[in-house]
Amino acid sequence: MTADIDGIHHVGILTRDLDGLERRYRSLGFTLTPRSRHLLAAAPGEPPVAGCTANLCAVFQDSYLELLGIVDEAAPDPWHTKAMADRFEGLRLLNLETSDAEKADRLLTEAGLRTSGVLDLERPVDTVDGQRTLRARAVHVDPRATPETYLGVAQHLTREYVHQPRYLRHPNGARGLGSVLYVVADTDFAAVVDRYQRILDRAPEHEGPLVMFGVGSARLEFVRASDTDQLLPGEPAPAASYPAALTIRVDDVMAARDLVDDAGTPTVATADGFFVSAADAYGAGLFFTA
Repeated sequence: MTADIDGIHHVGILTRDLDGLERRYRSLGFTLTPRSRHLLAAAPGEPPVAGCTANLCAVFQDSYLELLGIVDEAAPDPWHTKAMADRFEGLRLLNLETSDAEKADRLLTEAGLRTSGVLDLERPVDTVDGQRTLRARAVHVDPRATPETYLGVAQHLTREYVHQPRYLRHPNGARGLGSVLYVVADTDFAAVVDRYQRILDRAPEHEGPLVMFGVGSARLEFVRASDTDQLLPGEPAPAASYPAALTIRVDDVMAARDLVDDAGTPTVATADGFFVSAADAYGAGLFFTA
């Protein structure tokens, strides 16, 4: 992995029902940041404008889970989020971590990917010292080239406003993302694996039907659509290729499962924890492991 793309910045679940998404993830035991409206730039060098989306985040030490909602259909949509939701809602976004958005943009271009260039993002956030403006830079890959996900890289400019200590403690004991699992159409599988090998500059590992890449403290996992039932029996398939599930690392699996069960969300035991179906988690299967 290159030093310029060195982890998972965040993953995102997209919906037009942000109220419902918020209620469900609070019931699953996640502490969420206050809701915040996005200010987005449409092109490199342009000033951010108030967009159609807002978010809340489940924040971990080195990454976060974004709960992203379309909250104003009439507002500008410079990052084309409504088209993404029109196709299907659920787990849609992967942003890899970078400390240098300009250099990461060049690396993605050299890997043969068309990008948006470096875009600016802002949103207001509450801190213990009052309201501040979170700022970040992002590069989006043309989604036509990545059927498995909406892929980008992101650079914190004000990391301290995201990873605030008061949001790092979760009732379910969550400590961070362990993995992101992608189902990929058999015909596209070799090309997808090759693309991430070029982006991350490393060879994949293999475990049963999975092909995997380490990214910081987590990993990206890919499985052929024809092998999906080995890992996700009975799970919904919204597209030929799609982000299917997250692994959440928790302190105590049994305590986390009791919390989720008590909230009324069905769970299924796994070899090393438990699973919540994407049908019960707004389009993101959730593996909870120690």
